[in-house]
Parts: sequence; structure tokens; C-alpha cells
Amino acid sequence: MTTGQPGWREQKKAATRDALSWAALRLAVERGLENVRVEDIAAEAGVSPRTYNNYFSSKSEAIVSRQGDRIHRIAAELRARPAGEPLWEALTQAVLTPFDGAVDEPDPRWTSAVRLLLREPSLQAELARTGAETEAGLVAAVAARTGTDPVRDLYPKLAAAAALAALKAATEQWLHAEPPVPLRTLLAESLRRLAAGLPEPPQR
Repeated sequence: MTTGQPGWREQKKAATRDALSWAALRLAVERGLENVRVEDIAAEAGVSPRTYNNYFSSKSEAIVSRQGDRIHRIAAELRARPAGEPLWEALTQAVLTPFDGAVDEPDPRWTSAVRLLLREPSLQAELARTGAETEAGLVAAVAARTGTDPVRDLYPKLAAAAALAALKAATEQWLHAEPPVPLRTLLAESLRRLAAGLPEPPQR
């Protein structure tokens, strides 16, 4: 009988991929991207360099894959939401779910190092490539839920782009916030403001 859940082999592959991506990010934050070798990442994750090469073709791909996997999960979560749920409510819950259990008070040293890391041209190029690929998956999920066409109709593109813009804005705010603010809180606020039609900000 098929349960719809990934089998043991698929779970193991996903765990290895996640461990490699996390190791790449952690080492790059600690040492700088140029000072990290594939061998270092593989050793940190407890696998061989050959295994690493089965999953990723570059250090940048390994690091950025975390973001890509998160957006793929958002699309899957959206497809799994109850059919009668309003779209934006379903989309909001789908976007927030991957951030359940996120650290409430990030270490300022970590966010500062990540800001520096994201200036790397190779990472910026990989983020752009991955973003285009994963956004298409979210557009398709919105289209499937709304009965629209992901290619010919504007609506699914606009809804997906709005959700991803909220994610991008919240992440940038999280990286620069002083004092630190939980990312999930910022993301929920970004989505809430979009749902309200993005009213004028309160007067300072």
C-alpha cells in the first residue's frame, strides 16, 4: 500500500543533502567561502568527497540549496492545504510552516557573517538561478489550487511573487535587525501586511 510518504532511501538521501548543505553554510560563515574546500564540507557532514559530488556541483549550490528546498516545501505545503481554505490563508500557512521551530533570538555574530557571505558573486548568481527554478514550482502550485493557467494567467505568477517577496523582505530585515528579531515573526508580519493590501506604514 502506498502511503505518500518518502521511503527510507529517499529520507536518507534528503538527510545527507541537508547535512551537506548545512555543513557548507556553517563552514563558509566561519571561514569565508574561499577558505572552504569540498573535502572540508564532506568531512564535516561525515561523508566522502565523492558523495558530496553526487549531490552538488559547487559550494555555492550546496549553500543555496537550503533556500531552494524551503521554497519547494512551501509549494508542497500549499498543495496539501485544505481545499476550502482561502488562497492567501493557505499560502501564508504554507510559507510559515518551514520556519516552525526556528531560533527566536539569532546570534548577531551569525547574522553578521551571513550578510558578508551573501555578498559573494557566486552565491548571488546561484540564488538568482535557484530562485527562478523554485518560483516556477510555487506558481504551478498556486495555479493548481486556483484553477488558473501557470503560463497564460497573471494571477498565479502575481500571488507566488508576492509570497516570495514577503520571504525576501523578512529575511533581509532579519539579517539587519538590531536587536535581533525572530525570522518567523517578521515573515508573519510581512504576509499579514500584504493580505491587508500593504497600507501606509504608521507614523514614526
